[in-house]
Amino acid sequence: MDKKSSEENKSREMARLAIQALEDKKGEDIRVIDISRVSVLADYFIIAGGSNTSQIQALSDNVEEMLGRAGCPVRQIEGYDTANWILLDFGDVIVHIFDKENRLLYDLERIWRDGEQIDPAEV
Repeated sequence: MDKKSSEENKSREMARLAIQALEDKKGEDIRVIDISRVSVLADYFIIAGGSNTSQIQALSDNVEEMLGRAGCPVRQIEGYDTANWILLDFGDVIVHIFDKENRLLYDLERIWRDGEQIDPAEV
């Protein structure tokens, strides 16, 4: 396996684990956008919603824990204390967890529409 496909498999596995972690804590409306062809920021954006501050923080904690156990430590976390938009940067995978109001306001799905939307079940 060449280096590029090995990296793609690693980022896909990271995305799969993040989706599983979000589903385990009842993340809402989980979306996956493959941005690898349109940006050098990452391979995948994963976007999910939570219904309140406690759930949004629990979603974040679970994603960080599951990927950390898999050997993928988080590089940076933004917004944890206010928990209206938490960003977890794992390098090739960036996870966004929003409350309802901020998800509508920032509308990342529209901003990153040039990326390929992927069914989370297919990751």
